[in-house]
Amino acid sequence: MSHFTHMKTSFQNLFYLEKALNRLNIEFKQQQTAAESEELSTTNLVIPQSNGYDIEFAWNGQVYELIVDISFWEQPYPIESFIDKVSKQYAGEVIIGESHKMGFQPVKYQQNVDGSNTVVLERWNQK
Repeated sequence: MSHFTHMKTSFQNLFYLEKALNRLNIEFKQQQTAAESEELSTTNLVIPQSNGYDIEFAWNGQVYELIVDISFWEQPYPIESFIDKVSKQYAGEVIIGESHKMGFQPVKYQQNVDGSNTVVLERWNQK
């Protein structure tokens, strides 16, 4: 018997979530949810697993929840580490993306040995 777990996340932006998964070399596919009107349809992200019990980031109206059957988890690291890795990468993508909108350019993006990330941004005055 399988028990799907819905894990709360703070991922609100599909674009940055996709960029984070890409940077981590996690393969995923987009899945459109059916809705009565096309305006209400949403895009979820599905991470296929070879056992058929895929991992899904599903939009709940506020954030992308992680939906997974923990008893069929097939990733190379525990689920807590998975969420941590994605969260750190997502945060970096948000910082870079939103800073870019304000005129900043990334100069350096480094993943440190301790698991943290360093982001250096610069912006030149237009005067």
